[in-house]
Amino acid sequence: MSENEELEYEQPLDHSESSQQGVDVGPVQERAERVKAQIRQVIVGQEEMLDQLLVALLTGGHVLLEGVPGIAKTLTAKLLARTVDTAFSRIQFTPDLMPADVVGTPIFNMKTSDFNFKAGPIFSNVVLIDEINRAPAKTQAALFEVMEEKQVTVDGTTYLMEHPFFVIATQNPIEQEGTYKLPEAQLDRFLFKIILSYPSLEEEQSILRRFRNDFSGILRETVQSAITPADIADCQKRIEQVFIREELLDYIAAIVHNTRNNADLFLGASPRASLALMKTAKAVAAMSGRNFVTPDDIRYVSFPALNHRVILTPEREMEGYTTREVLDEIVKKIEVPR
Repeated sequence: MSENEELEYEQPLDHSESSQQGVDVGPVQERAERVKAQIRQVIVGQEEMLDQLLVALLTGGHVLLEGVPGIAKTLTAKLLARTVDTAFSRIQFTPDLMPADVVGTPIFNMKTSDFNFKAGPIFSNVVLIDEINRAPAKTQAALFEVMEEKQVTVDGTTYLMEHPFFVIATQNPIEQEGTYKLPEAQLDRFLFKIILSYPSLEEEQSILRRFRNDFSGILRETVQSAITPADIADCQKRIEQVFIREELLDYIAAIVHNTRNNADLFLGASPRASLALMKTAKAVAAMSGRNFVTPDDIRYVSFPALNHRVILTPEREMEGYTTREVLDEIVKKIEVPR
């Protein structure tokens, strides 16, 4: 896993209890590395994004990727879908997209004089929603039920999604013309919001060298399936059994509670955020080959799990503060369990 330079705690001082749990997380680590090895054939850098995408996939969550155009948001999502031996669909959100275009609609069958439900593109296993903030509120609302409950209700009939169900949405933070702000209720349904930056100079040089003889993108075809839905289900069961001390549960609660009582924040995180921190910290531990959670695991996931669930006060926003600065300050000032 990627390491945060400020992290200090690599092992818990007493993990004798965790040893008794005995869950074998080796398969989780091995499968995650297989997926990353496939994607690295095409993608240069972005290691943190790959790790966090896998954390979300292996804990049953969804991810919002935010970054300027051209930094491989969509490409990474498509390549990740190729590594999973399951169905994939892509939905391009536009201002004229209707809810029925996403979830589906009943179609009248003249032969039977009855209505048959025609499923929309959301009925897949890995779903890429491109430019999610370009659709109006009515279409955004169509995602609320399916993202949280993994089901769609149309005309009083409920249709369940198949496992796994993983939504990867992208948005551009710069261009605001023709876009709609995502409702807070929808943002809260994303396990992570991953904010991407430009590659480093060395990574940019590697990109040019890798694709100098591949104008048509043939290299992408080398990415093969690496895990199955059964593998993902097995990983999720193993991650659930990763040991986390009571003191670390209190640590998570303290971090989230502080966001609700912070003078710099207008809106704090919900209990859904606490659960997200706990689940993803367990996944980080498992992907690192450990069957117990450390404070470092919690600190590693704190920003991607919280940055989209809190809102700065207008005063702090005008002063140029960022969500990252406020969240980092919260995490630093809360005493780490020893």
